[in-house]
Amino acid sequence: MILIKNTQRKIKIDTIELKKNTQEILNSLGYPDYDISIWLTSNKTIHDYNRTYREKDKPTDILSFPYHTDLKAGKRIKPNCLEDKNLGDIIISPQYVLEDLERWNKTFEERMKILLVHGICHLLGYDHIIDTDYRVMAKKEKELLKLIE
Repeated sequence: MILIKNTQRKIKIDTIELKKNTQEILNSLGYPDYDISIWLTSNKTIHDYNRTYREKDKPTDILSFPYHTDLKAGKRIKPNCLEDKNLGDIIISPQYVLEDLERWNKTFEERMKILLVHGICHLLGYDHIIDTDYRVMAKKEKELLKLIE
């Protein structure tokens, strides 16, 4: 199940489109019946989470909290029970995304799609801390983004 919670009110979000795009990505990855939650929240709330979980005292555009914390990029999840059919949680601050658009030279909608793909990749063990991991993640993101453009 895809759960979308929108507690911010500053920016209109097409949650139906967001859900459709998320399902399309999950289908293509072979996880059509896995759970994922996406929380659209304020800069203040994402700032609090960023400080608490990443020790970064500032807002950000997206945070991902994978359910399968030991999953390696490109490896399949092998559920042992129904509860294991969970990818995790994504938090996005649409306000931050809007304020940061100029840096990316993208529309708000394009940037939200990129962040959705980015967040899902993090839930599946992809990372970008070192260059080789970045290249692997960027390739997967490009592939998934083509599905929802």
